[in-house]
Amino acid sequence: MSDYPIWHPFTQMARFDRDPQLVIARAEANRLIDTEGKEYIDGVASIWANVHGHSHPKIVNAIQEQASKLQHSTLLGITHEPAIELTNRLNSIIPNDLKHIFLSENGASAVEVSLKMAIQFWANQGHPERNRIISLEMAYHGDTLGAVSVGGDGPFRDVYQPFLFEPIRFPNPYQYRCTMCSRGSVCTSECAAQLRPLLDQFAGQIAALIIEPRVQGAAGIIVSPDDHLRAIRYLCDQYDVLLIADEVATGFGKTGAMFACDLEQVTPDIMVLGKGITGGYLPLAATVATDRIYDAFYGEESKKLFHGHTYAGNPICCAAGIASIDLFSDGKVIEQVLSRAAVLTDFLEKRIADHPNVGDIRQQGLMVGIELVADKETREPLLPKSEATWNVCLAVREYGLFIRPLGDVIVLMPPLSIEEDEIDLMTEALRNGLDRIFPI
Repeated sequence: MSDYPIWHPFTQMARFDRDPQLVIARAEANRLIDTEGKEYIDGVASIWANVHGHSHPKIVNAIQEQASKLQHSTLLGITHEPAIELTNRLNSIIPNDLKHIFLSENGASAVEVSLKMAIQFWANQGHPERNRIISLEMAYHGDTLGAVSVGGDGPFRDVYQPFLFEPIRFPNPYQYRCTMCSRGSVCTSECAAQLRPLLDQFAGQIAALIIEPRVQGAAGIIVSPDDHLRAIRYLCDQYDVLLIADEVATGFGKTGAMFACDLEQVTPDIMVLGKGITGGYLPLAATVATDRIYDAFYGEESKKLFHGHTYAGNPICCAAGIASIDLFSDGKVIEQVLSRAAVLTDFLEKRIADHPNVGDIRQQGLMVGIELVADKETREPLLPKSEATWNVCLAVREYGLFIRPLGDVIVLMPPLSIEEDEIDLMTEALRNGLDRIFPI
């Protein structure tokens, strides 16, 4: 045991003490730079958050200018200009029926707000019995207790069971290991069809369904088929169940649309935003609701939403968010995502897909999950205690790439500003890392 003072998140500290230390000193564009001056392509956008690259002058200048004027002022009962301007900017890019924006500090907190909104929405209308939540198998919505409750079973959740509530679960569209369509050429969407019997069974008890639209991130970049979200929206409408779209990971361009919901022209009742809302520079999140939700809280003192964070809507964070949203205004960022995603697809096919330990490559826009297996033909998973994916992620550092795994899945999710030559370097580094850990 070392005397190292930082207890790192989602990190086995015994491994951290054992592995070579990587200390980041600064960052420019799509590169992290360590204390020795070595550059690494930021292959996971600093955990799926960075949008326009590091040290973008427009965002940095906005932060510096705001810091010189107003550092923090509460939103409890008063407001400030950056929060007003940011929410107006958000209203210009989110689906039209989403109008009312509740600011918080991080994605998990914004998910908590969405769950409390959904439960209290029904209670405020005289239906406290509608207090169950439906979520996808293998879901991940954050690390606070409500968010963990609606997450999938496993080490993220199991040890905390005494503190949690149990959601109603339905199958996710994990085609590679699906019992219904894993060997077929396309997903049959049978998983979505299994939602209807649950809605029948628990009719009158359900407050909301929460979903990561199009891509389940921490589940291993599970990409749903076209119309999956639209089918769920249709069923929620039929049974008058609120739909919560957790766009913390998928929002702000990474899927090839501003929001994943836009891919299927679906408007949820509540949308959760985080990570990229400030371009990935500062902590800020938002829970956005329709008029129907907001109106249920309006009027009587007892019906207000009983939730609030000290630093919710911090002015400096809002300034970063305004600058980031402005960078999307001419449409060129999303255009670049689509072109870069096509380049990434091509390099993955040429360099990665044929590796004997690569079982499945899942991609939506610039979100990529590469599932490693012990046997490509049988799809046998890696040994439960295998450190192979972690060792691949360590190996690629030598080639100038920083990435992190999710179990047996290697994730690539660079900033939207990634350049074609950097995609070339990124995939070459990954192939070299795979060959080193899994010699052919």
